[in-house]
Amino acid sequence: MKVNIADRAQVLVDALPYIQKYTGKIVVVKYGGNAMINDELKQAVMRDIVLLSLVGIQVVLVHGGGPEINDLFAKVGKQSRFINGLRYTDKESVDLVLMALAGKVNKELVLRLQQNGGLAIGLCGVDSNLIIAQKMQGEQDLGFVGEITEVNPQPILDCLNQGYIPVIATISAGKDGEMYNINADTAAAKIAAALHAENLILMTDISGLLRDVGDEQSLIPVVKVSEVPSFIRDGIVSGGMIPKINCCVEAVRRGVKKAVMIDGRQPHSVLVEMFSNEGVGTMIIE
Repeated sequence: MKVNIADRAQVLVDALPYIQKYTGKIVVVKYGGNAMINDELKQAVMRDIVLLSLVGIQVVLVHGGGPEINDLFAKVGKQSRFINGLRYTDKESVDLVLMALAGKVNKELVLRLQQNGGLAIGLCGVDSNLIIAQKMQGEQDLGFVGEITEVNPQPILDCLNQGYIPVIATISAGKDGEMYNINADTAAAKIAAALHAENLILMTDISGLLRDVGDEQSLIPVVKVSEVPSFIRDGIVSGGMIPKINCCVEAVRRGVKKAVMIDGRQPHSVLVEMFSNEGVGTMIIE
């Protein structure tokens, strides 16, 4: 369908209030899911982020890289093992995760952003003690999987103030000198809170929080933090959705204005979320 010039102009006019609202504000985007492996979606996300940056919004991109880690494990004959949704990470594995995330995925994202006209810089949690972690404690040993004890936002702020888009791989170091694999959703939430971000956006492979998991028309567009415990009790939030929504809740409770789980399968979902009232997922607010 061809869009005429007047309609194109109207799209820009409609976006103006949102641009004015977010200009100079920090938005943290956790990039993952199908948008990381589908080349068309990947290109759309990179363009979205560059556009946001060019209109004065300070974007921080936090990423994981499960498919790339799996590919590297397969190449070296290493078997992936998961416990309660978290990758068991032994000493050899943490080296492979570092290679895949900080070495491959991070630099590919920086390159793509720059190919689309952005100015990006790659970081990981080890750089300037950006993320400090300790070994995750629990009933089962997860190896070198870490839980965040501290986020130092200054390196990120320095990059933003110089006009860069920080691209952060979620590998961190502990005060014990070890490196730890960190869940990317958790890292994004902690980083957003430390930066007092205006918005946290988690990209997912579903429409958002569904009242009926088998019916994508049952999307719940807005959830208050106070409603989350009852949603978990009633099974509306279950499985892998529990840690995701808990990350959003923590970010909002720590001062982030809103956290949104968006459908990363839709091209330009980041722009739709930022520059319209419709949104493409579930928004968590206080």
